[in-house]
Amino acid sequence: MTRAVFTVHPTPIGDALIVLTDDGLVALSLLDAPSAAALTDIALALRTSPAHDPASAASVTAELDAYFAGRSRAFAVPIDWRLTAPGFARDALQAVCEIPYGEVASYGEVAAAVGSPRAHRAVGSACARTPISIVVPAHRVVRSDGSIGEYGGHPERKRFLLDLEAGIRPARV
Repeated sequence: MTRAVFTVHPTPIGDALIVLTDDGLVALSLLDAPSAAALTDIALALRTSPAHDPASAASVTAELDAYFAGRSRAFAVPIDWRLTAPGFARDALQAVCEIPYGEVASYGEVAAAVGSPRAHRAVGSACARTPISIVVPAHRVVRSDGSIGEYGGHPERKRFLLDLEAGIRPARV
């Protein structure tokens, strides 16, 4: 049986629900509502109820704080990919993790990187559905015309993250 723990941690762009298993970070979601609904969905997918344990998530929250303070450009926390469907979506998200801090790639470029150059819409779907935001930097993927897109219905969050990584002091969301 999978052991899972969670915490909710404030960030400049909203509270983040952080869920860890013994294998690593399985979910990091920016909350639009109370965490209970998101946590229920994750518990169903994991087939276990994560225990509230902020101490077990301290290394991840410290990494998030360092990232938002501009002191860190990478995350060391291992990723548990089990909530991402195996195949193209997972391959695309793993390719997204290769986009360097402060840079962007188009959905088409990510699709090409995983061997399916015409699958830009599938890359967009994978980015929109990733259970792990920020650490899996879907915010670094933009449209082919350079526009940023919706980012889960919150383009202001994406703009904040891109500005942060560009060294522009972003306005608080």
